[in-house]
Amino acid sequence: MDIDSRAAELRDRLRGTLVAAAATPMTAAGEVDLDLVGDYLAGLVADGAGGLAVLAHTGRGPFLAPEVRAGVIGRAVATGVPVIVGVGGSPGTANPSGTGDPSGTGGSSDTAGPSGSGAVGHAGGAVDRMVAEARVAAGLGADAVMVFPSDDPWTAHDAIWRATGLPMIAFDLYVRPYPPGVLRRLVGHPGVAGLKTALLSDAMGCQEAIAVTREAGRLPITGEDRMFGPSLLWGAEAALVGIAAAAVEVTAEVMTAFAGSDLRGFERASARLDRLAAATFTEPMEGYVQRMLWLAAAEGRIPDSHAHDPYGPDLAEDRALLAPFATGAARTS
Repeated sequence: MDIDSRAAELRDRLRGTLVAAAATPMTAAGEVDLDLVGDYLAGLVADGAGGLAVLAHTGRGPFLAPEVRAGVIGRAVATGVPVIVGVGGSPGTANPSGTGDPSGTGGSSDTAGPSGSGAVGHAGGAVDRMVAEARVAAGLGADAVMVFPSDDPWTAHDAIWRATGLPMIAFDLYVRPYPPGVLRRLVGHPGVAGLKTALLSDAMGCQEAIAVTREAGRLPITGEDRMFGPSLLWGAEAALVGIAAAAVEVTAEVMTAFAGSDLRGFERASARLDRLAAATFTEPMEGYVQRMLWLAAAEGRIPDSHAHDPYGPDLAEDRALLAPFATGAARTS
């Protein structure tokens, strides 16, 4: 199908943009200070993020109450950059293993879980919830939604589009990659502006998804924190990554270098980002949210009191090991 003008406008607006998949700073008890969130998001933009993705996996969107979700969206929109809101998933099924445990062993991610998982409920109920979340996002001024993988992705995308007319980013996730036929159909939906790939270590799958997206005239967006530089070389034209939830300048530097003509500069910037990714996106993989929050605290973006991920695994590693990667100027006292 031809792309709708609204989706085409967003596609063109995001091309070449680094979208930070922002965390949601919170206490160990899961309490969120929305004013602090606003300062944190503004800091990411000031340090190089050209767009914000909130309430996705890094932002723990499926776990947050509707009023908190609305507050986060409002703060993001106030920054003035394009805002993409994660919709779908659930506390028990927004996780890599698809089990009901939001820890690392049955952890959490941008997926609606396997077919038959109890927390998903009936497919119609899951779609209704996605539509309701998308309506709120549209009403608060968001520019797009990123749709968590689900049992019936076409129905979910189409229902969101018909209800809101809000452009959508489809999402190909490593724990539940879409079959080629499903992927081709999704990127052909008139409301889909682009596809984010987050296949972690599947280089061939990433290349194929990028190629399919480009063939459909949609925007290929890298979500490949561990294959960032290569995914740009394979044809990705924008980025939406959790690694930019802190030390955002490191990721922005790679995007800037890639857009220029300094090959050695791109090589150096990519190597620096790879070192950061190796320290933050490692097993247990679900612990990356906590690691990025620790790094944000080391940079002074958030206070230690709100550098907690109560929905991830307990980490035995020393958070001080991340301090050398801190880059941002202090933004909180």
